Amino acid sequence: MGRTVEDILDVTNMPPAATARKDSDAQPGFRELWPRGVRRPIVGFAAWRGTGKTTLLRRIIPRLREQGVRLAVIKHAHHGFEIDIPGKDSYEIRHAGASQVLVTSARRRALIMERPREYDPCLAEEIEYLDQDSIDLILVEGFRHERLPKIELRRRREEPGAPLAPEDPCIVAIATDFSDLPEQALPVFDLNNIEPIVQFILNKVMGRSST
Repeated sequence: MGRTVEDILDVTNMPPAATARKDSDAQPGFRELWPRGVRRPIVGFAAWRGTGKTTLLRRIIPRLREQGVRLAVIKHAHHGFEIDIPGKDSYEIRHAGASQVLVTSARRRALIMERPREYDPCLAEEIEYLDQDSIDLILVEGFRHERLPKIELRRRREEPGAPLAPEDPCIVAIATDFSDLPEQALPVFDLNNIEPIVQFILNKVMGRSST
């Protein structure tokens, strides 16, 4: 069975050597693009649907963890997503009418909240639910129309929309599988080679010194 993003983020599975690194002298980049309320370095992955944002995250997260980075992920999902399981107590309690259900154990905590009305999530509001004191980095999947530093993903196959960078000053780099992409003013990375992308996040987004 493949590993989910939740499995990758489970700190209880972290190897003993992967301890949190303190960077007291770090100068995070792109702070002028941080959304309201952000106190930790943040970078988003923006692309048209089906470009492979989650696939890239699943490859990047373990490498960042190996560097001792404690991270959170915020993902924009479709309006009717469901993370609970029919038949489980938490599911039945929520569907009985509870608008908030907090499930907690010695290992993890999950808060499921129903919105009183449907509206498109605001990134700054969602960030308020993170415990930023316990993380070093925030990764964002989606929210491509919001203001935050973003890495744009481009695939060679035909996509439903135009490239984002020409119209979005918040794009700080491009990751693509194009071998003949026209010259860009932004850093361009091979989408299939994650190491330079990881180093960009560590050095430019988080402000760590190169080793």
